[in-house]
Amino acid sequence: MALYDLKTLLSENSYPGRGIVVGKSADGKSAMIAYFIMGRSENSRNRIFERFEGGMRTKAFDESKLSDPSLIIYNPYLALDSADIVTNGDQTDTVYNYIKENGDDGFSFEKALHTREFEPDAPNFTPRISAMLYYAFAGSAFNYKLSILKSNNGNPDACQRYFYSYNSLDGIGHFIHTYKCDGNPIPSFYGEPEEVALPNTAKELADIVWNNLNEDNKVSLFVRTVSLADGKAEEIIINKNEV
Repeated sequence: MALYDLKTLLSENSYPGRGIVVGKSADGKSAMIAYFIMGRSENSRNRIFERFEGGMRTKAFDESKLSDPSLIIYNPYLALDSADIVTNGDQTDTVYNYIKENGDDGFSFEKALHTREFEPDAPNFTPRISAMLYYAFAGSAFNYKLSILKSNNGNPDACQRYFYSYNSLDGIGHFIHTYKCDGNPIPSFYGEPEEVALPNTAKELADIVWNNLNEDNKVSLFVRTVSLADGKAEEIIINKNEV
C-alpha cells in the first residue's frame, strides 16, 4: 500500500483540528514528532506554544482575551527519561503521572488512557489523541504508540478507545488528527492512523506541516527530532501570533 503524502493530506483538509505525526526520518537517524493546533474561535486562535524544562505548554497570546482556559491550555509535550509523550490535552499529564507513580510495564500508556475519555465539548465531543515514543539510544530502532479516545459516532454515552503500536521504519510515520474535516458538528477522525512519508530533518518536517495547514485556521506547530544514536534533540516552534 502506498504511503500518504502528508502535504496533500494537510493542504486538502481545511480543518483537521489538532494533529500528531510520529515516525522515523527517511535516513533512519532520527525519531520525528510534529504536533499542531488549529482554531476557529477567537479563544482557540489566541494561543502560542511555549517551551519549558521537561516539556511544552500552550499559553494565551493575549491574556486579556482568554475567555475559557479549559480544553485549550495544557501541556502537549512532556519528557520522561527514555520516552516522549505528546497529546492534544491534559491527558499528557495523566500518562506522565501514571508512569511516574507506577513505572512502565509496557502497557502503562494504555492503562493511563483507560481512565480518560473524549473532551466534554458537545456537540463535537472532540477526540483525545495521544502518542508515546520509546527510545533505546543504542542504534536505529525505537517504537511508538498512538491512541484516540472518541465518542461512538457522536453518542456521548459510549467512549471508544483505540490503541496502535508500531515498530519504527525508515521514512515512515503515522498521522492522527482530531477531526476528519470541517463541519458543524465537526466529524471525528475515523479509521487507522494515516501512514505517511517523512523527510530527513526537523526543518523539512516543519515546512511540510506549517506551509500546508489552512492559513486561516492554523495556530501553532511543535516539531521535535531525536537522534537515535545519542538522544540529542532538535526542536522547532512556530506560532502564528508571533510570526
